[in-house]
Amino acid sequence: MKANSSRSHRETEKVNEETLRKRSLAGELNATGCRFGIVVSRFNEFITERLLRSAYDGLIRSGAREKDIQIVRTPGSFEIPSAARTLAETGNYDAIICLGCLLRGDTAHYDVIANEVTRGIGQSAQETGVPHAFGVLTCDTLEQAIDRAGLKMGNKGFEAALAAVEMANLKKAVSSQLSAISRTKTKAKTRTARSKRKKS
Repeated sequence: MKANSSRSHRETEKVNEETLRKRSLAGELNATGCRFGIVVSRFNEFITERLLRSAYDGLIRSGAREKDIQIVRTPGSFEIPSAARTLAETGNYDAIICLGCLLRGDTAHYDVIANEVTRGIGQSAQETGVPHAFGVLTCDTLEQAIDRAGLKMGNKGFEAALAAVEMANLKKAVSSQLSAISRTKTKAKTRTARSKRKKS
């Protein structure tokens, strides 16, 4: 009984794995033909410039052309969502990359700004339909920020760039699939209508 149960479990895992692979959509890490907007805060420039350079490098390595990358600089992180939305609403970009650095201070200012920036970027992405990659560091110390801008913890700018590339392609893949489904339904309706006319 246990042997049959074990074999059945393995077969189920195999079927599920194959089914999931066939039914899954994922964006490729290929930026060829895509256009990107990068919004970067000047505040804490020592950190944000590292994020920017790495994000730019990530796009180029993924196949983006320099002329297809637009960089917009804001005074601080609070202004990032507004600039990101302005870029997204032009319809000229496949994804927006948001880069900034917030460091906790002695007051509640950090929490207020961090919450508003996060909310604003998410709202811009949802309401414009353009993918936004979140590369805004929210750290307690400068050391933590440095670690996430190219040292111990990698570079979050590079990671945000790859996320933007993947999401830009995922959106295209989903749109393509929906268009194919729509065309199939239209053809089916046309065949049905023709069949009814012939019978009448």
